[in-house]
Amino acid sequence: MTDARPLPDCETLDLSLNEDGVLFLTLNRPKSRNAMNNAMVNELEEVFAGLAGLGVRTVVMRGAEGNFCSGGDIKDMSSALAPAEGEDDPLQSFNRRFGRMITAANNAPQTVIAVVEGAVRGGGFGLVCVSDIALAHGNASFALPETGLGLPPAQIAPFVVQRIGLTQARRFALSGLAIDAEVASELGIVHEVHNGDEELAAALAATLKRVARCAPGANAMTKRLMLDVGIEPLEQLLDAASEMFALSARGPEGTEGMRAFIEKRKPDWNSSGEGA
Repeated sequence: MTDARPLPDCETLDLSLNEDGVLFLTLNRPKSRNAMNNAMVNELEEVFAGLAGLGVRTVVMRGAEGNFCSGGDIKDMSSALAPAEGEDDPLQSFNRRFGRMITAANNAPQTVIAVVEGAVRGGGFGLVCVSDIALAHGNASFALPETGLGLPPAQIAPFVVQRIGLTQARRFALSGLAIDAEVASELGIVHEVHNGDEELAAALAATLKRVARCAPGANAMTKRLMLDVGIEPLEQLLDAASEMFALSARGPEGTEGMRAFIEKRKPDWNSSGEGA
């Protein structure tokens, strides 16, 4: 890993970066089942916006003490119902900040892994939908409860649609349906379900090992290409992809990867000079 600046100090997040460039990001408001208040949204946005300067290759998101995230903090939101005269609407600002945060998480060039258990509601559901890999404990329960509170899942809805398609997203959002981890796996919200803490920990370790075999720069390019599908015109996207391919093949990762293949050894991405 290259030298990196220190991790930010956070009130609502527990951050730990290991020597392999894996950032363990834990939502840490267990008394509220890790509901997102204003401070948490701000801190998540800061972390995801600043990943490049932290020397991070992979992010592992999870929640403290048995729950991933129960959604937005209703008490926190209700205290901002009446905007002061002449000031921006604090509820609109809070909601839009969540959108910027989840967009930053979605667009992060690093591989983002969600490890979820217990409550996965609202904004927590949205975070899972922007993860690259999602592993669930068998006790995880998923729902979009916003409409039952008289609210739309305003910033979450587009990412849910992208994850599971329009018809399934409508069913969740318009009925408040709650599902278990197995159904979430069938729908593609999560990729694996594991029963018990030890099994989940083993699955995470195996996933991190697989991700570490992939070059971080190549992963970042691949993720960008995939996110641009349906947004950029196909021919334009393929032109950009060919430029990325040529750049990668001549760069340190491609050179090291092909040399390692010929020499029948594992590539050393750290020695290739590539950092997140």
